Amino acid sequence: MKKITSISIVFLLFFSIISCEKQDDLYVPDDIKLNDYVWKGMNLYYLWQEDVSNLSDDRFANQNDLNSFLTDYSNPTTLFNTLRVDNSIDRFSVIYSDYSVLEGILTGNTLNNGVDFGLRFKTGSTTDIFGWVRYIIPNSDAASKNINRGSIFYAINGTPLTISNYQSLLSATSYTVNLADFDNGNITPNGLSIALTKTELSENPVYASTIINQASKKIGYLMYNGFYSSFENQLNSKFEQFKNENVTDLILDLRYNSGGSIATATRLASMITGQFSGQLFAKQQWNSKLEKYWSQNNPSQFINNFTNSIGNGNAINKLNLSKVYILTSRSTASASELVINGLKPYIQVVQIGDRTTGKNVGSITLYDSPNFSKNNVNPKHKYAMQPIVLKTINASGFGDYQTGLLADYPFLEDYGNLGEIGNSTEPMLSYTLNLISNGGRVNHQNNSKKFEPFSDSKAIEPLQTEMYLENK
Repeated sequence: MKKITSISIVFLLFFSIISCEKQDDLYVPDDIKLNDYVWKGMNLYYLWQEDVSNLSDDRFANQNDLNSFLTDYSNPTTLFNTLRVDNSIDRFSVIYSDYSVLEGILTGNTLNNGVDFGLRFKTGSTTDIFGWVRYIIPNSDAASKNINRGSIFYAINGTPLTISNYQSLLSATSYTVNLADFDNGNITPNGLSIALTKTELSENPVYASTIINQASKKIGYLMYNGFYSSFENQLNSKFEQFKNENVTDLILDLRYNSGGSIATATRLASMITGQFSGQLFAKQQWNSKLEKYWSQNNPSQFINNFTNSIGNGNAINKLNLSKVYILTSRSTASASELVINGLKPYIQVVQIGDRTTGKNVGSITLYDSPNFSKNNVNPKHKYAMQPIVLKTINASGFGDYQTGLLADYPFLEDYGNLGEIGNSTEPMLSYTLNLISNGGRVNHQNNSKKFEPFSDSKAIEPLQTEMYLENK
């Protein structure tokens, strides 16, 4: 990740709206200054700026003309969403009325009861859904309750979950989950319930790790659930353990990892390898005017290279592997997919599980300030935008995986037999261990009843599936 400098932003802001201003009156009435910030930020940075007619550089003759347009929008969120392209193209751009909430999510600090869950459709239904617990976050409210990985819930506060009500029910600070049994694939209420309360919680994404001795191999296993730069020391320490124990193979479990920092993804890829330091891991593609400016003034702005250090300057612990096994699901997104795609030109990536989400784009945080950084931010409100501004491609020039990355070895989790994360008998891990020991020859999974995926606990809060550049 490269720093976005104030000088370049100030220059680009002038460059992007000069046709609008034409030396005319630059006055912006107080009641639309917030909307003015939204339009100018999107005009400058939005990846699809050229595809939105109302963001065109010549859309408005001058500031007064722009002001007239902005007065039609009483709500900055409505304006922001109006300026986005179709949802089938841009599924991820968001705006927040309180940037402290946004900042917390990007660093793994959220209001959370500790239950990480998936949501699936009930058999034969396109409206009724149920939840299953994927893992419990340590030191959370749920960690002290009788709810565990594999618990099934069908209702909240006695109201059955549907695609229409799940967000309002699950976004409450406190609620009661109504549990069910997984009865030969049927979701059968069992009369049990658990009261849960959300608290401020910082989730360490380094969730589980172990080293498994198998014949002549030492296999490192790591479940990693979010690319948060503030936890890079913990991640690097796990790789130090793997390195000191001379692991021969690595299983990286990203099945519940919805993404995060591009810089941290680059560093994780560098820990797995080590022999490609300084070479291209991923290249960013921005909108045409940013591409033009930075290609002339700072072409390295586009580049993320394999590196020798984490964010605080400490040396990376490298495994120098030529093959890695990565576990995925429909919840594997953004920075997780970046790791898979970025490594493929260099080493063999064996993907086990389900197709990934398909998020090949990234965002930045834009504050209401002269250069869109947090410096000199407008004290009158706390709005901030997180628009999609870039697409990533790997060293081979490939980045078109918006429909997801397909697994080499399909494997779906069985809600009736999820197993314990990190235990060699856990079905998905056991399957991968057999794959390693048998040299890639393994029987196909005998799937139990399948349920169509709907959503999960991270996707309910859209920002938790972001791949982003951090502000420096």
